Amino acid sequence: MDSDTKLLDAYSEAVTNAAARITPSVVNIEVRQKRQRGEAHGGGSGFFFTPDGFILTNSHVVSGASQIDVTVLDGSRFGAAVVGDDPHTDLAVIRISAPNQVAAQFGDSDAIRAGQLVVAVGNPYGFQCTVTAGVVSALGRTMRAKSGRLIDSVIQTDAALNPGNSGGPLVDSRGDVIGVNTAVILPAQGICFAIGINTAKFVAGRLIRDGRITRSYIGVAGQNVPLHRRVIRFYDLPLESGVLVMSVEKGSPAEEAGLREGDVIVSYGGKSIAGVDDLHRLLTEEQLGVAAPITAIRMAEKIEATIVPMRAAAD
Repeated sequence: MDSDTKLLDAYSEAVTNAAARITPSVVNIEVRQKRQRGEAHGGGSGFFFTPDGFILTNSHVVSGASQIDVTVLDGSRFGAAVVGDDPHTDLAVIRISAPNQVAAQFGDSDAIRAGQLVVAVGNPYGFQCTVTAGVVSALGRTMRAKSGRLIDSVIQTDAALNPGNSGGPLVDSRGDVIGVNTAVILPAQGICFAIGINTAKFVAGRLIRDGRITRSYIGVAGQNVPLHRRVIRFYDLPLESGVLVMSVEKGSPAEEAGLREGDVIVSYGGKSIAGVDDLHRLLTEEQLGVAAPITAIRMAEKIEATIVPMRAAAD
């Protein structure tokens, strides 16, 4: 047997073993949504991450569903309920009442490397448990969720994904889940994305505990704007842009802190702010009720205040 054949056999065996390990955990999800003009049907994939029926999938697969049906590997069909949903990371947890399921094993998305083998399993176009393979194309990507927030630490892969793969697992050669498949760039080929499993583990735990992810907010609507060079030089600012305050909510932390429409936020909590995404990343649950310094430019004048973030309203 020549070396090329041995390599192909080793590759095939790695893909086969990874697929065999994860396939019993993968489910097909069918969704019905009530619309003004009748009922819409959709679906995607998901996978068990506990033996007692908890399933991880994408938020966009199950959001707004009036009915969710889950089909497991042996063809059994169950009704499912949404445990929690986080559109900001495009992740959701649903559950069926069926014990003794095969739970997927989680890997470590921080330990993977560009170029390593990955396998995706899902249900594209209703073809159940379809296996595709590829490599990790890049790490540390960011992707904008439908909510407008950026999702960090996204994995780019060329393992082929199609409609219906959403919510399915991306696994390494051992069959451990390293990502949740979430998006495809069309019409490009071979550019697909998965939410890193380390992000998904955190989100799933909070969704089971609370039903949602708690985030803090300060009550401004803003947009990214460049800073005038003279302002940058005069105040020795490390960045060339900030967040222009378009409006301030009444009774919000921003109003209490004295922020006004037209201010440009350049720093929060001692960290420079180049844009809205920087601000979003800092407004975590840990910041709730914690006083933090905020710096803004107002008509070329530097304004410093203290702000205390509040709990963001439910999505």
